[in-house]
Amino acid sequence: MFSRPIVRCLILLCFAVSASQTALASCAPWLKHDLKQLHSGKPLDVCAVTAGKPLLLVNTASRCGFTGQFEGLEELHQTYKDQGLIIIGFPSNSFNQAAANEEEAAKVCFFNFGVTFLMTQTMQVTGSNAHPIFQHLIAAEGEPSWNFNKYLVDKDGQVIDRFRQWTSPTSRAISKAIEAQL
Repeated sequence: MFSRPIVRCLILLCFAVSASQTALASCAPWLKHDLKQLHSGKPLDVCAVTAGKPLLLVNTASRCGFTGQFEGLEELHQTYKDQGLIIIGFPSNSFNQAAANEEEAAKVCFFNFGVTFLMTQTMQVTGSNAHPIFQHLIAAEGEPSWNFNKYLVDKDGQVIDRFRQWTSPTSRAISKAIEAQL
C-alpha cells in the first residue's frame, strides 16, 4: 500500500505526463521537425517548443539591407515572450546574402544584435528545395520575396498572415496582429 504523499506524487506525475502528451498532440503536423540551433550542438524540437503557442517565423540573412530587423525582432521577443509568443529565425542563403558559415551568422545574430530568440541552422526557404516548414508557409501565404519575411502562425498552427521585408517588426500592424493571437 502506498502512503498518501506517494499517491499524490503519482497522480501529479500522471497529470504532468498527460499534459505533456496533450501539448505534443496539439502541435501542427507541419511543425514536427527536429532542427539544429544556429552554431550549436543543441537540438531544437520545433513541435515541443511551439505547441499551443502563437509563432512568428522569419527567414533571415546576415548580409542584407534588412539585417537591422534583428533588433526589432528581439524587441518583439522581449515584449511578448512572457505572453507565449515564440519567434524563430531561419537563416538562409536563398537570396545569396547569408554569412559564409554558421559561426559568422551566429556572431551577427547573437553578438551584433543581441538576439535571444530561437535561431535554427541555415536552410533553404524558397523553391523546390525549401525546408518542409517553408513549403507549408509558401502554400499558405506565398514564397518569401526576400529576406526577413515574417509569417504569423496562431496557437493551432494556422498561418494567419505574412509580413514582407518592408514591414518593420516593430510596426503597429505586426504588434496588433500578434496581440490578437495572444
